[in-house]
Amino acid sequence: MPKNKISPVVSILIGIGVGILIGILAHQFQLETLISICGFLGQLFLRLLRMLVAPLILASLTVGVFSTGSVSRLGKLGVKTMAYFIATTAIAVALGILLVNLIRPGSGVSLLGQAVSEEIARTQGMRVVDLLIKIVPTNPFKALAETDVLGIIFIAIVLGFGLVALGEKASGLREFFLSFDHLMLYLTSALMKVAPIGVGALLAEIIGQMGFAPMLPLAKYMLTVFLGLVIQTFVILPVILWAFTGLNPYRFIVKVFPVMATAFSTSSSNATLPVSMGTMEKEIGVSEKVVSFVLPLGATINMNGTALYEAVAAIFIAQAYGIDLSFAQQAVIFLTAILAAIGTPGMPQAGLFTMVIILEAVGLPIKGIGLILAVDRVLDMMRTVVNVYGDLTGAVIIAKSEGEKIDLSGRKTPAILNRD
Repeated sequence: MPKNKISPVVSILIGIGVGILIGILAHQFQLETLISICGFLGQLFLRLLRMLVAPLILASLTVGVFSTGSVSRLGKLGVKTMAYFIATTAIAVALGILLVNLIRPGSGVSLLGQAVSEEIARTQGMRVVDLLIKIVPTNPFKALAETDVLGIIFIAIVLGFGLVALGEKASGLREFFLSFDHLMLYLTSALMKVAPIGVGALLAEIIGQMGFAPMLPLAKYMLTVFLGLVIQTFVILPVILWAFTGLNPYRFIVKVFPVMATAFSTSSSNATLPVSMGTMEKEIGVSEKVVSFVLPLGATINMNGTALYEAVAAIFIAQAYGIDLSFAQQAVIFLTAILAAIGTPGMPQAGLFTMVIILEAVGLPIKGIGLILAVDRVLDMMRTVVNVYGDLTGAVIIAKSEGEKIDLSGRKTPAILNRD
């Protein structure tokens, strides 16, 4: 890589800074034309995001499910692993929803005076039973065409399990979805290269119309997300680890701190994976059998921090637009955040795409993303730490359930001695 190439982190920060500056100048001097141009660029960026949502869910989630490898691997080890992933993600989302409803960081903000969208109006009276029925689409092609998020997620899960069950008989289709997934990752990465322009334009439009006032609630919003991530990392996951293994969870945190530092600096579960696997085998003593199954799978589908963040962000946006979400609508956010996290690519800023998914699911204005993107990069680093730490905790719990000896008190026996 050329030494003079600007990193994605720096470029997104530059985009945010330029967008804020343009917005302040446009608001100060009432440059309506400039605001309109920024609005055009921002909307174009959002439309590109929305264009990729349906195929991204279908490809990533289908591959995430059949990446378990075979029906045999979906046996006892697979069931325990998936149960842990789903349970901890559900707890994280519930915690996020609880905190954002208690703290209400978006209260008192009025984003652009937007009226309630037709989609929101249609879902205001939704019951939980309607939600459960809506999950199963009657026409899969219609679900894809209309970006019916819950329907697409259901289709992807069914396809993934079907491909696992068929094995070699469906090898051609498996290769297709793997290639399709690679294509979608390439397209999302390509779109993220213009993200600094899109993010800057969205911020410039919002600030240009309303001044710097919309930025003020972000400190309270960041505090809400940060509080949730801290509770998940230092309270909930340690309690779960202690309850299922009897190990000292805080000694475990010290042992895996280098992994968490790597996750923070890279903002990528996938990039952290080699460090995670090496540490768990060499320092903790978890067997290769468990490490090679739980950690790669977790890097693909276990996103505690991302799911918590998405739930908080979606309800924050609703509060900022003055939209009171019903219980059923928050149940949609709860379910969608859990399921969308499964299809989140383990790459920086991937939560941007799942945010679009969740907002689409309940009809919230996609434009609200422009506000939270100003602080997304910092929160991305924090939530990646929680994502990776959740995987590490799961690996230890699964290893203990498989009868492996884990001792955090001293140097570990090489993990190869623990292999079955």
